[in-house]
Amino acid sequence: MSGRLAILAAVLVLSALAYMVLKAQGPWSFLLPYRATKLAALILVGVALSVATVMFQTVTANRILTPSLMGFDALYVLVLTLLVHSLGASGYAQIGAAWLFAGNLAAMSVLGLVLFAGLMRLAGGDMVRLVLCGIVLGLLIRALTEFLQRMIDPSEFQMVQSLSFARFTQIDGTLLALSFVAIAVALVLAWRLRHRMDVLALGDAAATGLGEPPARLQRQALILICVLVAAATALVGPLASGGFGPSSFFGLIVTAFAHIVTPSHRHAVLIPSAALIGAVILVGGQLVMERLLGFQTPLTVVIELIGGAVFLILLIKRRAA
Repeated sequence: MSGRLAILAAVLVLSALAYMVLKAQGPWSFLLPYRATKLAALILVGVALSVATVMFQTVTANRILTPSLMGFDALYVLVLTLLVHSLGASGYAQIGAAWLFAGNLAAMSVLGLVLFAGLMRLAGGDMVRLVLCGIVLGLLIRALTEFLQRMIDPSEFQMVQSLSFARFTQIDGTLLALSFVAIAVALVLAWRLRHRMDVLALGDAAATGLGEPPARLQRQALILICVLVAAATALVGPLASGGFGPSSFFGLIVTAFAHIVTPSHRHAVLIPSAALIGAVILVGGQLVMERLLGFQTPLTVVIELIGGAVFLILLIKRRAA
């Protein structure tokens, strides 16, 4: 497996180099810092969302579930709409980048933890019920968001719309640094849980028999999942269609490829594999969209198109099994 991970790392390095130098028109003193900032955001978001999805699928014991599918993207747009609705466009614009990031991170982490923990308790171990509850709750959150957006001014609505899409073209340096710190800490803690997650993947009964209380480990993993997804989303926005369309299938694509490229149940393999694949998909996809297609097609549309097909294939295979 180490050889395959090395190949994935090499592909990421080549993609990053191509992103930095391909079609460079202008002074290098401007292009290098500008592109390096976007490249760092792409890698950071790809790694954070990929690792969070691997952990989430282990906690839920289901390989077709992702935090986005359970309504996390819609939760981000709801928090954004509430802020603009309560403070107004001018008040929202006056909030410092650091305070705004901290507020989004705290609100989304807490609400996300309550959301995921509540859904798992409500489902009672029934994965079909968990999926249905997550989809329905996501629809309710989107409906509430749309209701609030009808009550705000058109200019404020335009601001919400512009901030409801993943934005890799303009990355704030302060937000990038804060996101790096939050995601790095969460990744270190997630890596320390890798062997315990292997035990949790065996099932609640087996984990209890091996001396690993599943409920406590699930809570710890959910906290890290919420921090990873919240930090990535607060940095660039949701990868779904503005948080209103289909949920982002990015994590589903990454984990599906990770299980194919590195077929292993050990999280010491799956976590770095998914992180590298997620970074390659975002960097390579953004490279194609910017340099070859000239921004004619948003990256999120391609991700949702491919991810929808992968979701259906996994669902049919699981049903047939």
